Amino acid sequence: MLTVCHLYPDLLNLYGDRGNIIAFTRRARWRNIPVRVLGVRLGEPVDFREVDFLFLGGGSDREQSLIAADLQRRAAALRAAIEAGLVVLAICGGYQLLGRFYRTLDGTEIPGLGILDFYTQAGRKRLIGNIAIEVELEGKKIRACGFENHSGQTYLGAVKPLGRVLRGYGNNGRDGWEGARYKNVFCSYLHGPLLPKNPALCDHLLRLSLRRRGLDGYLAPLDDSFEKRANEVMLHRLGVKG
Repeated sequence: MLTVCHLYPDLLNLYGDRGNIIAFTRRARWRNIPVRVLGVRLGEPVDFREVDFLFLGGGSDREQSLIAADLQRRAAALRAAIEAGLVVLAICGGYQLLGRFYRTLDGTEIPGLGILDFYTQAGRKRLIGNIAIEVELEGKKIRACGFENHSGQTYLGAVKPLGRVLRGYGNNGRDGWEGARYKNVFCSYLHGPLLPKNPALCDHLLRLSLRRRGLDGYLAPLDDSFEKRANEVMLHRLGVKG
């Protein structure tokens, strides 16, 4: 039994982010892997040691301010679980909260958890549009597609990016990187949502979650012909060559 936790499902769920939970659970159940999903709201308890896959979605500045204090109370337990191999997918606002801070346009700093070494500051230009990135998963490069919509601009410190921008803006529209990656933590600005559009990445997270549970991570193949075709169409529209 795998345990999936959607942290703050009522506050961090922009642009169909919940679809990442649906894709993860469906692709597990199609392979007869049992999964349970926990929705954990403000103030509700959760033991991250019992979680195999944690999802943090996107939210506006208002939602981030609402959860910042609650998230700080969970920081030590979450940090320990991440160091122990917890698999995390964090999108947009959830991504920003794992870093050092988010500085709004008026200079207000919303503290992050500081688990990953990066910071985010609001920009005056909103970075919107379809995006394609190149991501390396276990030595194999894949091209992932999504839709980005963020004014926050993220600058990485001593942490790796998730991928290289092929088309679009990425973290800040300047350095050519998108997202962040640390141990089994994957951060990204790609909404859309990300996992249904990119089944190889979804399966990678599923495989890591199985290994965290002490299993070998073998996944029976699925028919991804529709997903692959959709990915190819989007790459073609973005002018990314095969």
